[in-house]
Amino acid sequence: MTNNIILAGVGGQGILSIAAAIGMAALQGNLHIKQSEVHGMSQRGGAVQSHLRVSDKPIASDLIPQGKADIILSVEPMESLRYVPYLSENGWIVTNTNPFVNIENYPELETVLAQIKTRKNHIAIDADRIAKEIKSARSSNIVMLGAASPFMDIPFEHLENGIREIFGRKGEEVVNVNLEALRLGRKFALENK
Repeated sequence: MTNNIILAGVGGQGILSIAAAIGMAALQGNLHIKQSEVHGMSQRGGAVQSHLRVSDKPIASDLIPQGKADIILSVEPMESLRYVPYLSENGWIVTNTNPFVNIENYPELETVLAQIKTRKNHIAIDADRIAKEIKSARSSNIVMLGAASPFMDIPFEHLENGIREIFGRKGEEVVNVNLEALRLGRKFALENK
């Protein structure tokens, strides 16, 4: 079992929290993990991506070769398109439908989403809306993690425990709202895949 996951978005959208939750889940399952991160401008709005490799066998490289990603998990739709060359033939694009318009010539959202939908395996979810419905707008990244969870070879309970681990110091209320975000994202993906 190996999962090659590319996490994509822009600064301030919680990519590193997603990576930490997956990492904690992998460790709980005694899996091997390698991660490589690229951060754009340190302030909000710069591109952020992470290659995350999880396996039951030792992993030689932390970088995912083109055509070998099982999942592109993107918290911003245009960022998901940047990594399509990495996606395997049967890989999944899981993207938020809300753009982070940080450039003047950002393409029309409908054009971006239409391009994503040309892939046979895709989930396009309004994670921001779901997070706002549970009164936790900052949890949209965890909604996205939940939406990608059906396509990972990591037990969902381990992802839940990863959420408990990384948010535990912030208190029970923060843990519970993020667990709800995770479950709602998963529910959407299972109903719409």
